[in-house]
Amino acid sequence: MKVLTLNFLCCARKTCKLSPASFPLHPKEASLEQIETDINVLFIRNILPRLDWEAMKTLTIELGLPALPTEPPLPESLEDPDSGEPSQTLKDLHQLLMETSIESGSLRCGNCDHEYAVKEGIANFLLPSHMV
Repeated sequence: MKVLTLNFLCCARKTCKLSPASFPLHPKEASLEQIETDINVLFIRNILPRLDWEAMKTLTIELGLPALPTEPPLPESLEDPDSGEPSQTLKDLHQLLMETSIESGSLRCGNCDHEYAVKEGIANFLLPSHMV
């Protein structure tokens, strides 16, 4: 499960849907995996405005990854204007969002404290019948 995915997930319980504490889900005892991929500048540029930057900053701290800057980078700052080469910021964002995955552990809701297991990179969001 890529770290990027956590920016779009919240608790599956109906009672948590309206609570701001249910987002983002907090990784617990997460085992991370890095899988190298080619940089997709267009994807990073287009996903940047859709990211909840505060949630991403929280997740990087909880996962023990290098802290993100206080403000999101501007899309035009992702490439060197002279050479068109990816900037270090773009490389760092690509590594965080596209190459870093949670292989195992759990995701905890900040509202109800329910934990969703992550095994082999897949989170199980099925709720027991008493929680539906």
